[in-house]
Amino acid sequence: MTQDEKWQTRYEEVVAFIETNHRNPSKFIPEERGLRNWIKHNRKSMNAGALKSNRVEKFKILLALIDENKHKNQYA
Repeated sequence: MTQDEKWQTRYEEVVAFIETNHRNPSKFIPEERGLRNWIKHNRKSMNAGALKSNRVEKFKILLALIDENKHKNQYA
């Protein structure tokens, strides 16, 4: 499996988690820490300009989904 395939698989896992649970991964639940750490790592890479260009757009969509869930749950 290539690095791009691994990244895509993890991306799909995070999106499925958010859509299924209607919340972002928690740092307090051990099963969700890997997803949260993956998001954190990729956010840092994107901000540093180290994230591959083909991943940036997808990751921006994921960040928008995270932000939407954050605001939705804040007012619920």
